[in-house]
Amino acid sequence: MKLIGLIVRLIDGLNTRVGHFTSWLSTLLVVIVCYDVFTRYFLRKSSVAVQELEWHIFAVLFLIAAAYTLKEDSHVRVDVFYTLLPPRGQALINLFGCIVFLIPFSLLVIWTSQGFISMSWAIQETSPDPGGLPYRYLLKSMIPAGFVLVLLQGISLALRSFCTLIGKPLVDPRTTKAEEQQHA
Repeated sequence: MKLIGLIVRLIDGLNTRVGHFTSWLSTLLVVIVCYDVFTRYFLRKSSVAVQELEWHIFAVLFLIAAAYTLKEDSHVRVDVFYTLLPPRGQALINLFGCIVFLIPFSLLVIWTSQGFISMSWAIQETSPDPGGLPYRYLLKSMIPAGFVLVLLQGISLALRSFCTLIGKPLVDPRTTKAEEQQHA
């Protein structure tokens, strides 16, 4: 159990640090969008590079922060029954979802994106638009990087759910004693 707890803490810690880093990317994105709007509508100038930078940052933000969002259980859920279930019922659904859907899909994306990315690196792909950004292969490399983080977080969630199912839930350091007793 100590090994499982260590693995979960390491993965959660990694994705927490990545999540905090990406929060700064969202601040940067807001600044760049404001700059783009100002230059486009008030100065009547537009830059392809600035517009591409906006969606490049958004893509990195989306790909890299997905694992942190999973860790924080902040993904949108459309399941009315999940929230009504006790912690063990939720753990069963989470374990099943991780093993059957999340982990295999993450592995599939990582594996299938390799050719796409290696081709991009081989040709040193850049933007096809005049005035666009270079180094598009770096952006494409974020696809497997983001899914590696999601895969790791899926493993963490599966291990945490497994521990809950066998009656030895891992204690989240953010929970209070009252919340621990409620989940017991």
